[in-house]
Amino acid sequence: MKVYKVGDSQTVICEHCGTLERATFKLRDVPFSNASGIVKNVLVGVCDCCDQVCVIPHQSTPAIRKQLDCQRKAVESRLPAHMLDILGLAASELGADTDFVPTLVKYYIHLLATHPEGANQIGELLKSELASGKADKRLSLKGRRVAEELEAVKATTRIKTTTELIKAIVLKINDDILLNKRAKPLAELKNVIAAIA
Repeated sequence: MKVYKVGDSQTVICEHCGTLERATFKLRDVPFSNASGIVKNVLVGVCDCCDQVCVIPHQSTPAIRKQLDCQRKAVESRLPAHMLDILGLAASELGADTDFVPTLVKYYIHLLATHPEGANQIGELLKSELASGKADKRLSLKGRRVAEELEAVKATTRIKTTTELIKAIVLKINDDILLNKRAKPLAELKNVIAAIA
């Protein structure tokens, strides 16, 4: 692997110009293509013709990965063991294994964040007997928008803690998938499983 220095150059295909151009390696702030953040002061190849980033050397990968990992900071919750069992059963009901559990919970978080009218009732689920129990198991959720969407759902539901909100979401999953077998979430989640299988 060649290690580039600031000021080195090479011929590359520039996507912006659509031709072979000379690129000079410089330190730049580079936004992610989905506009979810910026990697600051990273070495990249800049087209000498259009001044756009046209190549990222392999040596810059750790800096980019570090920034992505910061965006995907885990949200941790401690739950009663029976709640993780509910999630495992729900994943099984959908035709998935327990590896699907975090995706299932993130699906519901996103659904409730984008459709706040459905979030209003989940606080009532915390009054059920299933909401209680010693919190001796951990659930970890990673994703760029998980923390932000959890905060949006907290504001809608007026549930103060992340753990209580996750409990309510688990009970909503229990109600939708295991008890009432609601057609819409079942169909949508089976499509998600089919897409990622």
